[in-house]
Order: sequence, then structure tokens, then C-alpha cells
Amino acid sequence: MNCTGSSRIRPCGNNEDRMDTNMAENKMTRMRELVDLLNRARRAYEQEDQEIMSNYEYDRLYDELEGLEKELGTRLASSPTVNVGYEVLSELPKERHERPMLSLDKTKEVERLKEFLGDQKAMISWKLDGLTIVLTYQDGGLVKAVTRGNGEVGEVVTNNARVFKNVPLSIPYQGELVLRGEAVISYKDFEKINEEIGDADAKYKNPRNLCSGSVRQLNNEITAKRNVRFYAFTLVRAEGVDFHNSRICQMEWLKSQGFDVVENHPVTRETIDSEVAWFAEHISENEVPSDGLVLVYDDIAYGQSLGTTAKFPRDSFAFKWADEIRETTLLEIEWSPSRTGLINPVAIFEPVELEGTTVSRASVHNISIMEELELGVGDRITVYKANMIIPQIAENLTRSGVKDIPEACPVCGGATKISMENETKTLYCTNPKCQAKHVKSFTLFVSRDAMNIDGLSEATLEKFIINGYIKDFTDLFHLDRYADQIRAMEGFGEKSYENLQNSIAAARTTTLPRLVYSLGIPNIGIANAKMICRALANDPERILNATAEQLSAIDGVGDVIAGTFVDYFADSEHRELFEKLLNEVEIPQEEVTADAEKFEGMNFVITGSVTHFANRSEVKEEIEKRGGKVTGSVTSKTNYLINNDVNSTSSKNRKARELGIPIISEEEFLEMMNG
Repeated sequence: MNCTGSSRIRPCGNNEDRMDTNMAENKMTRMRELVDLLNRARRAYEQEDQEIMSNYEYDRLYDELEGLEKELGTRLASSPTVNVGYEVLSELPKERHERPMLSLDKTKEVERLKEFLGDQKAMISWKLDGLTIVLTYQDGGLVKAVTRGNGEVGEVVTNNARVFKNVPLSIPYQGELVLRGEAVISYKDFEKINEEIGDADAKYKNPRNLCSGSVRQLNNEITAKRNVRFYAFTLVRAEGVDFHNSRICQMEWLKSQGFDVVENHPVTRETIDSEVAWFAEHISENEVPSDGLVLVYDDIAYGQSLGTTAKFPRDSFAFKWADEIRETTLLEIEWSPSRTGLINPVAIFEPVELEGTTVSRASVHNISIMEELELGVGDRITVYKANMIIPQIAENLTRSGVKDIPEACPVCGGATKISMENETKTLYCTNPKCQAKHVKSFTLFVSRDAMNIDGLSEATLEKFIINGYIKDFTDLFHLDRYADQIRAMEGFGEKSYENLQNSIAAARTTTLPRLVYSLGIPNIGIANAKMICRALANDPERILNATAEQLSAIDGVGDVIAGTFVDYFADSEHRELFEKLLNEVEIPQEEVTADAEKFEGMNFVITGSVTHFANRSEVKEEIEKRGGKVTGSVTSKTNYLINNDVNSTSSKNRKARELGIPIISEEEFLEMMNG
């Protein structure tokens, strides 16, 4: 009994009753805390690309919340165990799903899967970790693509789906086809794309976040560059096709229509152990992220007859890997600066065997996670591999507390500061000249049109900068000082090191335009560098001392380019760097060919593939060598559009026809060049 007539609820009865009531209130308070904490964590992860807790910690707290809800018989409307997802926040059009897209009930126990299977045959497949998409086809063509959203309402991303790498735009089936699948980005593309977005606030933490951001772009040109792939996992509707009442048959039919489908096997209660073991053995070979397995009854009619719960369909079940956990000792926190100024903490621990490999380091992501774990050097910690791939800290057993956050950047020695963004504490370097912030500059310096040094990806350059091997461009010519350390780096070895040294040796012989372009002067592309160097007789001294008036007089340069060029060399540090670089390289006297001015005053646009040249850059080089210019878009100033598909209806061809600009093939261009 409780007292009434008061705004305060007071327990009545004996001491035991009071203890029970107090315990229930404490559990209710804890349940509310968990709902708030898990929602904040999910919001940060799904909408802000931030991680305020590890996957392991999220799953542990989720299970605790679920247990409390069952025990108390209460579920809050805002509980993550009730709500499937958050409302979408972009400007993309919204659309309500024909039927709710529910989550799957899940387990980490194979015995639970056996209970689910009973005497039924099922289909087992990867549970891919990306963004769920519903595709609709009519009359053989893709007409609509909608994200899962919050399960009730999704975002319409049809234009973006049209540029997925493997989605068929037309299929043989002419009726209405509705299917679901997962949009994913491979680990390889994730790493490559992360290298190319140094101007983002921070790198994407995982392929799922990158995929979500790529699929929900307002500009599908960006989506197209992200190599998003789609794997079908459920056929919702295809009238008039006999699937023999089989989910597996549906998957085979979807393959016949041109879809990539998620890898799947038939399974029964008797074979489930071996099938789960097979998938566990092969997860490390996956090109795309997977966070478990999915079972769905093969018998379609039987599965549909079971209906759903408020949250889960009864015909399918998810299996999450039981994490292999090892205990070890934290040896140090390594602080790793990035190009955005963010300094990321990395846990270095005594090596342990996990999922068949030796691991000794794991990203902690930010100070907030360190504080949540109360992480200090010397602590006993447990570690695991998220999705059996990415090393993570599960728990800190001794919790000595966070200390010794660096006050100076480990790369440049500049002052650091702790910043609070999106409820996340992060460490930043405040020095604008920190080398770690200028990875893009080094990337430009080694690029093909600049110094053309192979073997130095953006990720490798970042490692070299963080380790202190390179502080300015000239250090790239003296990496032999760190030969042993580089050979020992992951991904390197004797052969890779030799190839790098050979490439550096070859780069020492270059041209003045390449050297000028490699400096990264604002507004100075390779074409402008060539024009300026040609006008100044390829004389380094004249390059250093050119005036704005001299440069503005060069055809095609203009006041803006002249201004940035002069401003760059007005800086004494820039002048000193250029002079140091001149001592590192050899610039042979350029031969002046008879047709050096053949394309003088002419503007070209190149599109499509080429066959007589290795790539379009080689065509561009031949044009510029003869005094011409190459631009990216067709305008009234364009003289020729080079496209081997002369009759194409591409936008550039259409524009050229509208303006009366000749469209010439590669063969016709070669005749012009050699004629």
C-alpha cells in the first residue's frame, strides 16, 4: 500500500516492504538513466558520427536495460528497446513504408538458434553492417529507393541508389518488384575514402558511418565517388513468380535478375553448429563489414503465418558473435595527431591473441571514452574485436583514472586544448602550422602531376609525419635516415622500401613547372605553373622575384593568380623552402619543339576513356606542351571536346552541340597533334 493525498509517494508497511519499494525505485531510476545514456550514445553514433562509448559497453548496457524492463514490467516510450531508430534529419524527401521495418530479435547463443529452428529448414546469411534500403522496380526499371529511417518513415534516395556500383537500373522482370537490402562500403574503400576527406571535422570512425553519410547525400555525384554497393537480403513482393514457397529460391531468382545478394546457405537444427562455425572462419575474409548472422525460415507461408511482436518479426532471428575477450595490461596511451588537428588516443597493451591474430593496440577515439573507462597506464583491461575485426577495449578492471593528457602536440610541440563538441571531449593541436594538419600538402607534393613519388599514400605520409620522419618537403628526399624503421612498419618491407627509394631517386629529375605546382600555391594548378614558367624562361630566380605586374601580363594568369603567387614567395620561409628544394632536384633544360605553339590560344575539354594514351592526363600534357589549355567543362570558350564516343548523349556532348563546338575522337586529335 502507498499513502495517497500527497504529492510524495511514501512506502507503507514493514521494513521488508520498504526495502522492496526502495529497491524498485532504485531500479526504475537506473532504467531511466540507461534509456537516457543509450539514446545519447545512439544519437551521437548515428547522427553525429561520434562515439561516446564502445560497442561492447553499449551492448552491455542495452542488455541491462532489457533485463530491468522485463523485471519491472515497464518500458518507457523513449526506450531504445521500443523505438527502432531516430527520425531522419536531412532535407531528403520522407516516405512512410508500406509496412513497418522491424528490428530482429537477437542472441549470442547457438542453442537459442536451435530452439528457433525446431524442425524447420532456414536460410542463414551475413548480417551486413551498413544502411538498409528498400528498392522498388516497375516495368523493369528502378523507380524508387527509400532508407529504413526509423522503421516507419524513411528518406527517398532514388537518385543516389542509381549510382550505387552494382544496382541494376533495369531488370528482366516487368512486374512490380519490391526488395530490401543493405548498402555497404568495403573496408578497402573506407580506408581510401577516409584518406581523401582530410578537410572533414574528423575521419569517419567506421564503414557504416561513411556509408550512411554517402547514401544520404543531397548531391549524388558524391555518392557515386564513394563506391557504395547493394546486397539484397529480402524479397518483399514480386507478383506472378512461383518461388516454390522458398526464401532460398527467392534469393536465386534475385540473382537471375542481376542483383548481388547476401551470401546465404540452407541450414537446419542439425547443421547450425557447423554453419555458424563456417561463417566465423570466413568473416576475416569479408570485404564488407558484418556484425553477425541472420536466420529466416525458408518456408515463406509458415514464416508469414507467425506474424510479429510489437518490435520483432517471428520468422527471423539475428545471431551476434560472442566476443572472444582477453585480459591484458595497458602499457601506454599513444596520442596520434590527424590532419584536422584532432589528437586521438590509442591504447597500447601487452600483446594478446584474438580471433587468430596478435593485437597490441586499439583506438580509444576520444577523452570521453577514456574517462568513461577511467583508463590509466598500468590498468588491467579486457579487449575484444568488434565484429571480429576491429580491436576494442571491453572493460577496465582496475580503473586507476585518466592522467597525463599531453599539453603539447607530439608532432610539432604546439599547445593542445580540450574541446567539448556534441557531448564529446576531444584533444586538439592549436598550432596552425602543425605538420600533421598539412598531410594534404605532402600528398599534393608527391602526386603524379607534381613530384610523382610512388608508394606514398596519404595514410603512409600521415604515419611518417606522426613518427617525425618528415617535417618539410625536403625530408622526403632523405627517408633513408629512417630505413630500418620504415622497413619495420606495417605494410612495408624490404621490397616496398626499395621501390620507394627508386621512386624518390627518379623524382630528383623533374621540371620547373612540376616543382612550382608541388608547392601548393593557392590557385596555381599544373597548367598555370607551366604558363608562368614558360613566360619566365624557366628561370628559378625570376620565379622567386616575379612581380604581380609581370605575372598579370601573362595570357591566362590574371590579377588573382598573380597576387597569390607573389604573396607566396613574399614569405621568407617559402623562399627558403623553394631554394632548398632546388638543391635536391635536377631540372634539365627543356627542349623547344617545332610545334610548341601549335595549340596556342586553344581550349580543350577531354571526357570519356582513351585508348592511345595511358589516361586523360597524358592527353592534357600533350595539349599543354603545345601551348593549349584543358578545362573541365564545356563553355563558349571551348574550341574542341575530345570524346571517343562522338555520338554519346552525355551532358558534355549535348552542351557542345548546343554551342556548335566540334566533338572530335582521339584519332582526330592525334591527326591534329601530328599533322
